[in-house]
Amino acid sequence: MGVMYTAMRDGWIKRKHKNGTWESWKYIGRDTLLGLTVSSAGHIIVCDAQEGLLKVSEDGVSVLASHVNGEKIRFADDVVEASDGSLYFSVVSTKLGLHEWYFDVLEAKPHGQLLKYNPALNQTSVILDNLAFANGVALSAHQDYLVFCETWRFRCLKYWLKDEIKEQAEIFINNLPGAPDNIKLAPDGSFWIALVQLTAPGLNFIHTSRASKHLLATFPKLMNWVIGGYYKAMVVNVAADGKITKGFDDPTGKVMSFVTSALEYENHLYVGSLNCDFIGKLPLTISTG
Repeated sequence: MGVMYTAMRDGWIKRKHKNGTWESWKYIGRDTLLGLTVSSAGHIIVCDAQEGLLKVSEDGVSVLASHVNGEKIRFADDVVEASDGSLYFSVVSTKLGLHEWYFDVLEAKPHGQLLKYNPALNQTSVILDNLAFANGVALSAHQDYLVFCETWRFRCLKYWLKDEIKEQAEIFINNLPGAPDNIKLAPDGSFWIALVQLTAPGLNFIHTSRASKHLLATFPKLMNWVIGGYYKAMVVNVAADGKITKGFDDPTGKVMSFVTSALEYENHLYVGSLNCDFIGKLPLTISTG
């Protein structure tokens, strides 16, 4: 207990031990590693935007799911394990890959999916499709529903797993103050959601301009000027009833920007970023002693 794992753009899965030391644990060798979770068996389950859903252990790496309904899984993004061993994971797009992610935002057509991997049957199935940039996935405290992010719709959906409303989806929270990226269950049953700014200040016209979209498609290096995540950072805490209770931000990106994940552990919030070479640590309680 107390070991933190993270996927890196240099192809490593690293882990932080309880004593604060970091270890380069497993080298996967690709820059396409995204969300991960620790399984009940102690394995690391990681989404690889190129290969699908992977299981990583001391013995090596194996692919759990690379296809669904005969089609290759193009852009697996985040995963969570239920108590029965089922793995629920998101696919950002069935059309575009990791390095074309912003084109999905510009196109604004729903190509995302929510999938389920059944380890007993070694079978992957589609739970929901036509999702708008399906991103982070989290289970509720009682595992009676999932919450997952639709990034460019600025909302999170709830998908019921139990009772008479099983397999029904509804809005969990709408009109968020940023585009939701990853979501994590907090110890008190609420959720931490990392929000990103999709478009740089003053450039929102791009989303309604065909000429601008064509220009970006022709000269993709211009995308770095358009993506707004480099300018700020924000995370919010959302209660189980879908109401925001608190939030933290770096409005100018002075310390951190492009924060895409937030995990609460021992009264601290650990935040990961696509634009920083460190993991942020924010105290959630202030000592008066």
